[in-house]
Amino acid sequence: MQNISGRCALHYAVTLSLFCLYGFQVCPFLEHLTLLQLLTPTLPTFALMFALRALLLRRLTLSAQGVAGFGLEWGLYLLGALLLSLYNGVVHGFPLESHLKILLGMSTLGFLVAADLSLTRDWVWARRREHQACLALNQPLAMSVSRKFSLFALATLILLGGVFFLLFNKDMEWLVTVGYELPRQDAQRYILLEIAFVMAVTFGYLWIIIRGYGRNLTFSLMHQTRAMARVQSGDLAARVPVTRDDEFGLIAASTNQMIAELKARSDELHLTRDVAILGLASLAETRDNETGAHIIRTQYYVKELAEYLDRTDPARYRLDEVTIELLFKSAPLHDVGKVGIPDAILLKAGKLTDEEFVIMKRHSQIGADALASAEAQLGSNSFLRLAREIALTHHEKWDGSGYPNGLAGEAIPLSGRLMAVADVYDALISKRVYKPAFSHEEAAQIIVKGRGSHFDPCVVDAFLACEETFRQIAIEHRDEH
Repeated sequence: MQNISGRCALHYAVTLSLFCLYGFQVCPFLEHLTLLQLLTPTLPTFALMFALRALLLRRLTLSAQGVAGFGLEWGLYLLGALLLSLYNGVVHGFPLESHLKILLGMSTLGFLVAADLSLTRDWVWARRREHQACLALNQPLAMSVSRKFSLFALATLILLGGVFFLLFNKDMEWLVTVGYELPRQDAQRYILLEIAFVMAVTFGYLWIIIRGYGRNLTFSLMHQTRAMARVQSGDLAARVPVTRDDEFGLIAASTNQMIAELKARSDELHLTRDVAILGLASLAETRDNETGAHIIRTQYYVKELAEYLDRTDPARYRLDEVTIELLFKSAPLHDVGKVGIPDAILLKAGKLTDEEFVIMKRHSQIGADALASAEAQLGSNSFLRLAREIALTHHEKWDGSGYPNGLAGEAIPLSGRLMAVADVYDALISKRVYKPAFSHEEAAQIIVKGRGSHFDPCVVDAFLACEETFRQIAIEHRDEH
């Protein structure tokens, strides 16, 4: 809070000067004091106020926002006014009129200073909590914004009205007693300059207060807007710092609660989706000669290839984090169409005949049609689109000799080209009833041999760059026998 203490010291220095000048202008008793007589009680009083302020803030922990901090700042000025009034009454015998002027002058300055320091304290406190996960408003509303504004406006009008009343009263007395001796223009200029000075001081403080309030309000609204924009883009980890104890703090806390509930529901839906995917994919795998670990390994292969392409050429592939995660989630459905293939063909231990292979090749279209039907009934989204692409095109070949549609080159969706390498590699290193497991080196040679014919050359290059990771994935998720 050093910056607040520095700002407070500046305020005290300014208000000390203004108080002395104000007293000279409105109080004839202060006007008759020498500079030494005026500063003798004033300087120690302001020093005591500053020291007492630091002590109370440290012991009473009033460094947080709220009415308490404002009351402390203003109360110190009232205390200072009482001490000065008491001193002048005892030492100089000032009458009640002078005491009231001192009290009003110090109260007005203290009120404006307290408002600015409270706003500054709120700002510093809010900045410190800016990056904290504030999910709730931990205290009831201290005072509504409308009530704060109304009370501040009313108090400001009363105090400034009193100041200007004293000033006009002083000028009228001066005109009656002294001003008539001066030319009219000189007297008018003197009064106008005096009023202009007081207006400049009060309006300057009010401008500082309005600017501080606007800054704090903008800070709250900025975080609210940013959080909602992040939620709109799908980031449910966004939170709004609860930096106020009024309606804006309540809005922030309510927003955080709403986002948390949305995230909980979204997580539940994602979990349900993932369970359904893995269940459906595992069901398809149980009807095949492949194992459930196959769908897990191919998931990670696809993710590794996609991340490598994103790192090396993001402008070309545009594989952001969300898309890569969708690829990872949808990869297990690449062979879901196998549920539509007869067991006699799907589970055949030997080589398939040409007629049987034609039937086997239908699994790509069967899977894509099933996912397209889901899109038609439930509405299309990125996940279903990618899952359908993978199911349909992961047996397409770069040179156009694949199935089911004989697509070639980049006409094959990237998802299908990634899955082609992942699926073939895993099939090669896995033991099947009709073949032994190949070593990684043997599988890699076959992949490289198919570069430009079976596989996308860039995806093969990515595979070669990620060989060690592929090897580790295969070991970590190896089949249990």
